[in-house]
Amino acid sequence: MALSQRQNEVVELVHEKGFITIDELVKHFGVTPQTIRRDLNFLASSGLIIRHHGGAESSSTTENTSYQSRKILNLDAKESIANELVKMIPNGSSLFINIGTTTETIARALLDHKSLNIVTNNIHVATILSAKEDFTVIIAAGEVRHRDGGIIGEATCDFMSQFNMDFGIIGISGISNDGSLLEFDFREVRVAQAIIDNSTNVLLAADHSKFGRNAMIKQGNITQINHLFTDQVPPNDIVELLATNSITTHII
Repeated sequence: MALSQRQNEVVELVHEKGFITIDELVKHFGVTPQTIRRDLNFLASSGLIIRHHGGAESSSTTENTSYQSRKILNLDAKESIANELVKMIPNGSSLFINIGTTTETIARALLDHKSLNIVTNNIHVATILSAKEDFTVIIAAGEVRHRDGGIIGEATCDFMSQFNMDFGIIGISGISNDGSLLEFDFREVRVAQAIIDNSTNVLLAADHSKFGRNAMIKQGNITQINHLFTDQVPPNDIVELLATNSITTHII
């Protein structure tokens, strides 16, 4: 596989930034958007990057895209998913909310609810929801991960396991075609497992970019959830798993 000098530079920029838009690449190289799209499609088919609408992200399986990049990546889809998911949450419910920019979007969508009881290991979620005087917000003990405000570690797992909540709202970094839920940090995975184990209903929010995205740590399997909220029809293998396990799929 021979890459042009520009394509090599594109790969370097994507890995350096974590996520980069087509507009940024057009400006950087002084070429047309069509040229950049062709480059990104070729690089994605070669497994060197992951292509998204409007840009591309690093294909690394050991390190996630930067928090700031993830905040804007597929934001419209995340907001649509969030607005649909919160319709399932009755006023007065108890819920876990875990780490991620998708779950932060869901937290903002919950602000019109009343009398919620929330346990979270996400500092940003706690900050968003603490604005409501009628919400009870409990933040988990543990180590604060500086890059995204996630709280992780053994103490966090033990803390989460003390509760039995109506809903567990989780995001995920990647979903393989066999249904494996994938993450980049094993400490985050253990906390998410505690949330799944101690929730009556598990709601997974994942936009289409998460399907087929690789990461090195298995969190569990999509068969452990009760509802999937996404913005496009998942791959056929996932659709079959969801149907076989009577998991309700909400396509926004």
